Amino acid sequence: LGEGSRMAVTGDLTQVDLPSGVHSGLREAVNLLHNVEGVAIKHFDKKDIVRHPLVSRIVEAYEKTEIKHSYGSDKTSEDT
Repeated sequence: LGEGSRMAVTGDLTQVDLPSGVHSGLREAVNLLHNVEGVAIKHFDKKDIVRHPLVSRIVEAYEKTEIKHSYGSDKTSEDT
């Protein structure tokens, strides 16, 4: 890291999918570095989430497919 530079490390602690007993490097970094001078950690919550409209449409499409499957229909729009 060069003089005057900044670094951003991003991650989502709610999406750690490591097997039980395997330590998360992200969780370890947050715990270890939160009191280090010059290190800032920003935690976001639901009100900070802003999705691109395309992402919202993709999520919506998956949700519609899940609803169809939950009612026993395996057909998608491609099947018709």
